[in-house]
Amino acid sequence: MIDVLVAGGGPAGLASAIHAALAGMEAVVVEPRTSPVDKACGEGVMPSGVAALRALGVDATGRELRGIRYLDGATQVEAAFRDRTGLGIRRTELHAALHRRARDLGVRVVPGKIGEVRQSADAVSAAGLTARWLIAADGLHSPLRRALGLDLPSRAPGRYGLRRHYRVAPWSDFVDVHWSACGEAYVTPVGDDLVGVAILTRGRRGYDEHLAGFPGLAALRHGPVATAVRGAGPLRQRVRARAAGRVLLVGDAAGYVDALTGEGIALAVATAGAAVRCLAAGRPDSYERDWARLTRRHRLLTAALLAATRRARAARLVVPTASRLPPLFTAAVHALQ
Repeated sequence: MIDVLVAGGGPAGLASAIHAALAGMEAVVVEPRTSPVDKACGEGVMPSGVAALRALGVDATGRELRGIRYLDGATQVEAAFRDRTGLGIRRTELHAALHRRARDLGVRVVPGKIGEVRQSADAVSAAGLTARWLIAADGLHSPLRRALGLDLPSRAPGRYGLRRHYRVAPWSDFVDVHWSACGEAYVTPVGDDLVGVAILTRGRRGYDEHLAGFPGLAALRHGPVATAVRGAGPLRQRVRARAAGRVLLVGDAAGYVDALTGEGIALAVATAGAAVRCLAAGRPDSYERDWARLTRRHRLLTAALLAATRRARAARLVVPTASRLPPLFTAAVHALQ
């Protein structure tokens, strides 16, 4: 019998399979898309995420990131990462690196969809396969989470993300976060001649209309576009629990606050590792507590920043306030790294 069946072959799913293989467990991933998989993503991996990928033996290369810079008009504040660097990497490159590592460890990736899940006292069956455990890593709007009755309604208007790449040389080795009354634009260098610009907003308009709201990025409005716009959302996903019987939720499927602090990949790898450790130790009931501990800092800080974006006047105070209190901004960046 398969030890771990993984629903979803994105970063969280592949990280789960790699963790399982390294723990001596047989893992099979079910994924309908072909590799490499792209999606809307800020593509900046925090230093903790880079360290976690390296610990898994994942050979992911990109542009080194030295820190985070917030900008609003002429006001700006920056903080360098402490001791380590982050990584700007195309989502497709990251996925390909994870896929290679999983394949080298003997992980099978089966094309298809999970569909109906049937559980017994000691097994779970789906997609024509039977395993001891199922890890649901099927994304932000997880069909498995919904089928298991673990979704909760959102309490606030949803935010959305849009991303496009421009064929220009990076002008910084920081992630530049441009703030405006309508949202934030994240500029991440991901290649020697490529930058990604991800916009987070509550407004439902076209990418170019949103970009026009960031005067500091005016030069890109007629710049050399390298990729089509990709979108995701609503981002906020509330979840009743991270486990149901022999199914554990990891990555975005386990619940999501917002992409504002850029920790998605780091948390995907961390929660995948926690889930596999709990299964390997025969203590799946511990996963909910471990998940809460691993994600607490991220959830608290992201929720606090998100609250500041709900009113335009408050959002415009974020960068000026941070610029007047640089030690506080630096401490926040270090807490997230």
